[in-house]
Amino acid sequence: MGELGGFLKIQRSPVKWDDPAERVGRYTEFISERPEVEIQQQGARCMSCGVPFCHNGCPLGNLIPDWNDLVYRGRWRDAIDQLHATNNFPEFTGRVCPAPCEAACVLEINEGDAVTIKQIENTIIDHAWEQGWVGPQPPAAESGQTVAVVGAGPAGMAAAQQLRRAGHTVTLFERDEAAGGLIRFGVPDFKIEKHLVERRVQQLVEEGVELRCGVEVGVDVTVDQLREEYDAVVLTVGSRTPRDLPVEGRQLGGVHFAMEYLYERTRWAQDEQGVPHQAPRPAPRGISARGKHVVVIGGGDTGADCVAQSIREEAASVVQVELLPEPPSSRPDDRTPWPLWPAKFRLSYAMEEARAIGKGVQNFSVATLGLEGDADGNVATLRYAQAQPAPPFAPIEGTEREQPAQLVLLAMGFLHPEQRLVDAFGLAKDARGNIKAGAYATSEDGVFAAGDCRRGQSLIVWAINEGRQCARVADRYLAQQAGRMARPAALSGT
Repeated sequence: MGELGGFLKIQRSPVKWDDPAERVGRYTEFISERPEVEIQQQGARCMSCGVPFCHNGCPLGNLIPDWNDLVYRGRWRDAIDQLHATNNFPEFTGRVCPAPCEAACVLEINEGDAVTIKQIENTIIDHAWEQGWVGPQPPAAESGQTVAVVGAGPAGMAAAQQLRRAGHTVTLFERDEAAGGLIRFGVPDFKIEKHLVERRVQQLVEEGVELRCGVEVGVDVTVDQLREEYDAVVLTVGSRTPRDLPVEGRQLGGVHFAMEYLYERTRWAQDEQGVPHQAPRPAPRGISARGKHVVVIGGGDTGADCVAQSIREEAASVVQVELLPEPPSSRPDDRTPWPLWPAKFRLSYAMEEARAIGKGVQNFSVATLGLEGDADGNVATLRYAQAQPAPPFAPIEGTEREQPAQLVLLAMGFLHPEQRLVDAFGLAKDARGNIKAGAYATSEDGVFAAGDCRRGQSLIVWAINEGRQCARVADRYLAQQAGRMARPAALSGT
């Protein structure tokens, strides 16, 4: 695999981003494209490890050394076949996945020296689309059985595609006006442009998946109707109940969950770019950061996206606060040794932008005490204190401070799927409120679950993997119901 000794002769060339002060003025992707010859050199660094730990780091089980070698040798068509063998939507993961595969790369034992796997993956799929190698793959034969997939995020799209390619008649239900879930509405356009998502949606349609957007199961279509009309149901509804902030002043105007704000901004950007949607779009709620002092509570990726959107709206200032202490600057071997994902500090793309234009700061160990409003009932001030460095991260007496806050965005993660639909199906739940489905089959016969609604809030690679694996289990169930053999070959690739 790769060039013999290539990792000793060729230096890692990481992903390059456009200048942060320049990119804050636009909503297009900001990763700089690299010449394919440079990507081939990076593929040459792959070591052909006896045990490729990158496989273990990737939830999809991507065949990483295989396509690294194929790229190095210029065999791009073979590389996309290997990439599609495990991943339905590599342009999604190549843009927004944090790349646990790179953290598990053997070269990462020397921290910061991993093969640029994510960059290579992204180049493979972009090259494949440019060459016209990606197209619909309708099934060779029909099974005569029907499946309803509820929730059109990456897990639902992957499950629908796999089941359709196995020959089933698949209907994909989505309550939003277009398919894609959080990758479409929760992730900003400058991280992944939405025409990339839409072309995958159209691939599903061309393969024969019926897409029903603007339809909420349990409201517009009852659970009983679904059970009666379909031979199997797959739930991929995500983990959409956000963690709230139970402090005084939470009810004030201008305090919103992060997704309320991000959905508003991504819908605006899609309208500006003319990206189509399949059902009527809800009216804007008027959430805006323009000219305001913004506080983002939560230090993860969602919080970073709120920061980036706010500065693009020309907020007066943005402060991102996190309850936990600041992580160390390098991998803490006593806590997360290689090949585990390292719990270390990473300056987000958003905070890099905010610092570049002098509009943002990021603070750790901050306990929110309360919110105060103005005469109109809108939030005006955040009261906070320094938090203790260990659970329960209680505020330290005597460290109380105040911060101007005219828009407060709560980006503290998600708890579990919305319970109404889960309860309507009568499904058993685990201790966290997720759907209990150990091997994707729920407590109700013929009903399956995958993605965040089953495992809890997680990465997009887990969502796609769960959708694929759930489709395999559902196909096996349908085969048993029909008295035929399941067809694993139809579910093994994309």
